[in-house]
Amino acid sequence: MAQLDGKRIAFLATDGVEQSELAEPFAAVERAGAKAELVSLAHGRIQGMEHHDKGKTFEVDRVVEDADASDYDALVLPGGVANPDALRTERPAVEFVRAFFEQGKPVGAICHAPWMLAEAGVVDGVRLTSWPSLETDMRNAGADWVDEEVVTDGGLVTSRKPDDLPAFCAKIVEEFAEGSHAAQRERAAASR
Repeated sequence: MAQLDGKRIAFLATDGVEQSELAEPFAAVERAGAKAELVSLAHGRIQGMEHHDKGKTFEVDRVVEDADASDYDALVLPGGVANPDALRTERPAVEFVRAFFEQGKPVGAICHAPWMLAEAGVVDGVRLTSWPSLETDMRNAGADWVDEEVVTDGGLVTSRKPDDLPAFCAKIVEEFAEGSHAAQRERAAASR
């Protein structure tokens, strides 16, 4: 039996997503037995990027307005600069992210994706990492920002960049296999 058999994982992304940060974690959770679904702002396909160049497009499985965090076991937020910058201006996307935290479900965010976490108001007192240029944004949102390959805090897994993907993918599979982190988050919040 694979680690994530029977689990359903949402990937929230839109145009400008860093291709490797969507494709590699998507493949990792599917290899571990999960059903991965791409959730986005509209039906159709989204444009992936390979840094500054256009890459592949990806078929959207569900529109965020029709998605409910309770239908999923975990959430992955890939990076790329344009992707989270666009998503954080869309209320349904921000509420979707916040709901995973309210339900104590594990979340993975890499590169620029922690912008979504700050917008959702879920990083105060949380230890995390991100692309280095987000350090001030994360600290201003109350996070304990560190420069490490992969950081886990109460079911939240964060990494800095595509080079960190092997560690990120391994850690999200591990955290997603554990399931709900509601009690762990409550204990962490009470100790702050």
